[in-house]
Amino acid sequence: MKITVPSAVEVDLPGLLALYGELNPDDPPLPEASAEAIWAAISRQQGRTILVAEADGTVAGTADCIVMPNLTRGGRAVLFVENVVVAGWFQRRGAGRQLMEAAVRLGESAGCYKVQLLAADDAYVHTFYEACGFKALAKGFRRYIP
Repeated sequence: MKITVPSAVEVDLPGLLALYGELNPDDPPLPEASAEAIWAAISRQQGRTILVAEADGTVAGTADCIVMPNLTRGGRAVLFVENVVVAGWFQRRGAGRQLMEAAVRLGESAGCYKVQLLAADDAYVHTFYEACGFKALAKGFRRYIP
């Protein structure tokens, strides 16, 4: 089975929403009109790319990437990766690794000096990112807004 990793397009939206349902199963589904409006906003956002891992025409995984311009490091940007998920039925087949390799290539092509992400506090997630060449070099902090 061949896996490709293109940028998401509007027809991928239902597949993306299904994946995000696996990522955050407690979240209520977005109403269709809201999802379409958010997709339109994402599509217009400069430096934003949602990657999809496709297998046999099906969206099997995704990673949301955004390039943040930067006034340090000689003006080299940072690529942030968020909402990485591979469908449960497709895990351990290389889609996640290909998504992360595509994210790194995206950062390289944008002149970024690093690719950064926060990971869930699960050992298997950390093992996956380390296998993809990432290192746990800092402690992340979050403050959720109700």
